[in-house]
Amino acid sequence: QVHLVESGGGLMQVGGSLRLSCSASGRTSDSYAMGWFRQAPGKEREFVAAITWSGGSTWYADSVRFTISIDNAQNTAHLPMNSLKPEDTAFYYCAATVRRNGLMTPVLWDYWGQGSQVTVSS
Repeated sequence: QVHLVESGGGLMQVGGSLRLSCSASGRTSDSYAMGWFRQAPGKEREFVAAITWSGGSTWYADSVRFTISIDNAQNTAHLPMNSLKPEDTAFYYCAATVRRNGLMTPVLWDYWGQGSQVTVSS
C-alpha cells in the first residue's frame, strides 16, 4: 500500500501561483510513477501530469502549463502552478501507480490522495 497526502491548494487570483505537493509513504518502492489529476465541477477527472520515481520520465496533458517534479529523498512530488487561470479551478488529486502504461487513464492508477481544491478567481 502507498499512502498519499496532498498539500498546497487554495484560493488564488488570476495570474498568481500555487504549489501542490504530494507526500508518499508506505511501499513506495512498489510504485512506478506519481501524478496529478483534476476534476472540475460537472466534468470528468482528467490527467494533468505524471513523473516516474526516478524523475527520468514525465508526461503532461496537452493543455497543461505546469512542470511536475519529484524529490526522492522526501518521497514527495510537486506541481508548481504558475500564471493561474480560471479554467485551472478544480479539485486536484495526487495519485501513484504500479503500471507503466495507460498513465493518462484515471482508473488505471492504484493509489489516490485525499484531493486538494484549487480555486482561481478573476
